[in-house]
Amino acid sequence: MDFVALRKIFLPISVTIAVVSVVLLFAPGLNLGIDFVSGTSSTYDFGANDPGTDAVNDALVASGHPEAIVQDLGEGQYFVRTNDLGNEGKNVVDAELTKITGDTPITLETATVGSSVAEGTVRNAIIAVAVAALFVMLYIMYAFRTVPGSYRYAVSAVIALVHDVLIVLGIFAVLGVALNAQVNAIFIVGILTVIGYSVNDTIVIFDRVRENVLLVPSRDFRMTVNASIRESIIRSLGTSITTATVIMAMLLFGGQSLRDFLIVLLLGVIVGTYSSIFIAAQVLVSWDEGALQRITSRLPRLRRRTS
Repeated sequence: MDFVALRKIFLPISVTIAVVSVVLLFAPGLNLGIDFVSGTSSTYDFGANDPGTDAVNDALVASGHPEAIVQDLGEGQYFVRTNDLGNEGKNVVDAELTKITGDTPITLETATVGSSVAEGTVRNAIIAVAVAALFVMLYIMYAFRTVPGSYRYAVSAVIALVHDVLIVLGIFAVLGVALNAQVNAIFIVGILTVIGYSVNDTIVIFDRVRENVLLVPSRDFRMTVNASIRESIIRSLGTSITTATVIMAMLLFGGQSLRDFLIVLLLGVIVGTYSSIFIAAQVLVSWDEGALQRITSRLPRLRRRTS
């Protein structure tokens, strides 16, 4: 199978999906948890007296919190997110919830994050992702220093990495509306894990490319990359399928608390496997054949036309 020839199909598709993902980050946007926007989150257990989501919403409105987000966790449990309640605000909400069934619901968990902490979380998350990308580039440039143009391998890997992160974020923006999936601190851990997995999968193929370049330096680079993909794809797919199977099992039986984190990991495994074959390796070939140079050389002419 000629994987390199398929880049004319998959690269435009991937660019389109990435652009759509960027648009989704603005509308509807990510469903940010209290780690990023501050506020109070509580998990209530009504036991056998399950009042229903509408009744819980009405109680929160009556307590002065129409902005509250309520998520039914099943078995009489509800996740509630509001603005910062403080001690008194929590008592008011609890009193209104008690009126629903006549029994005070059990508070399983409560967390409050102030605005300054939320701002620090956003800043640290951006720094963490940027530092991870930088170290990925430096590591690949060092590891592939024995082949010509080692920086191309590094840049191609980072392009695939950015592609993966954008698509995961775009899908999560949709899941935020459909399933109330939240972006919180553990989500950032998931994104960093996705980055690590994406890079690992890419390096598996790049390492085979490096071996074949050194083994048969006279062979056309396009043929070398295609042969390298064919030689390593079984290993790559085998690892990904095994990992995805474990994540799926945990997602089905692991409970609600880890759901969003596991969804991030599952998306990362799927998208990371795809990008290592159809993005990173193909960008490397396109760069070698001068496609990227031709695109950049057209940019000044396009700017002159628009001006």
